[in-house]
Amino acid sequence: MNYEAVIGLEVHVQIRTRTKVFSRVAAGYGQPPNTLTDPVVLALPGTLPVMNKAALDAVIKAGLLLGCEIAPVCKWDRKNYFYPDSPKNYQISQYDQPICAGGSVEIELPGPARNVMGEHQRIPLTRIHLEEDVGKLNHFAADSLVDYNRAGTPLMEIVSEPALHSAEEAFAYLTSLRATMVYGGISDCDMEKGQLRCDANISIRPVGETKLGTKVELKNLNSISFVRDGIAHEIKRQLAVLERGGTLVQETRDYDGQTGTSQSLRSKEMAHDYRYFPDPDLMPVKVDETWKARLRGECPELPFDKQRRFADRYQLPYTLTSVLVWDRELADYFEATVQLTGREKAQAVANWIVNYFLRECGEKRLTAAALGVVITPAHAAELIQLVDSGQILSNAVATVSAGMFSTHEKPQAIAAREGLAGRTDAGELEQWCRDAIAANAKALAEFLAGKDSAINAFKGPVMKAAKGRADPKQVDATLRRLLAGQQTGR
Repeated sequence: MNYEAVIGLEVHVQIRTRTKVFSRVAAGYGQPPNTLTDPVVLALPGTLPVMNKAALDAVIKAGLLLGCEIAPVCKWDRKNYFYPDSPKNYQISQYDQPICAGGSVEIELPGPARNVMGEHQRIPLTRIHLEEDVGKLNHFAADSLVDYNRAGTPLMEIVSEPALHSAEEAFAYLTSLRATMVYGGISDCDMEKGQLRCDANISIRPVGETKLGTKVELKNLNSISFVRDGIAHEIKRQLAVLERGGTLVQETRDYDGQTGTSQSLRSKEMAHDYRYFPDPDLMPVKVDETWKARLRGECPELPFDKQRRFADRYQLPYTLTSVLVWDRELADYFEATVQLTGREKAQAVANWIVNYFLRECGEKRLTAAALGVVITPAHAAELIQLVDSGQILSNAVATVSAGMFSTHEKPQAIAAREGLAGRTDAGELEQWCRDAIAANAKALAEFLAGKDSAINAFKGPVMKAAKGRADPKQVDATLRRLLAGQQTGR
């Protein structure tokens, strides 16, 4: 029997705000345990929550970016459970009136080749709601300690419909969703810091069946790659159970991304009884058109929309747009440079950024934001114009750009200091070629015997003598002319 997987994702995104969602204490990461707390976070008697409007703004903005319907009125509910990570023994959340409903996440599946655009789909969302994060349990050999620094941080839960059907689709979904949140300035989405967390609900069913199969929830998926790997592992596990005549049970499983294995954490009934009821300390919130219009004006162009525009406006190939658009600051850097060079130079700008600048950034562990400081768009434009005008050759760009990263100087100054400015004259180039041929009798003999690749043995010494001022095409042509003379004279 053929089966298909059905996957739904529950993604928690920590919202980037200065303070927590219902108190004035700072929100943050990496502080000493239990220092980002106050009486509200610790649920001391007599304390009352006060809504952080910046957190509401972020959720509404996320909803607008994802095409959700924004509720005109939303309310707050208490989700009751007893666990050490919640000092109140309940979590303030939203139950039957979430702030965002519907919407979708655009994804791109891998194309037939890595340098070709893949198929685009929209994965529907069920809802987005706002809640408070809980504390973090730290487990040791003999005991467990709780750190409440995270408790009370504004947390957005984004729930997809069960509309994903493979591990690769889930990977594409999370990649796109994360980029949307970062682009919108809603969250940094650093999974190592717990700013983006994902639980996956996975079931399989016979192809053609509409009823969902037995659901298994995967927990502790702490990287997007582990989400993909964990889902692939769970689909294989469920298929293996059915193929040997077993029965799947609804449960929660823990996936270990290091070993690629999972284990059962607990069996799970159809639903937990959290005894939701409206929070009596928080008033419902009305979201009017003025509020939405203000936030809609702050919404940025999203990566896929930007990619389509770059391809149309600048005639950039997919190999370049697929690198540029996923970092908003890198895309902005590209367009700022193009404004200085002119649109006709857009592909040259993109090529230098992707093939030279990003390589240097990777080696020096610099972000795209740092790139704009180290090499300003004005300096990048000057470099491209120097190459275009022939004042420096394209094979010298790596040397000049590396110098720009090291010294922050203008490219003209680096080219002059390194002797890279200006072209080599024909007479000088011919002499270097003659010297290279004379110095390598073995390569000469091989070339004259018909081994064309032997010409490469002469090119290195010529380029070294030219110090980046020789055009590789002219070097090749000059060498071939001189070598042809040698053949004629045999």
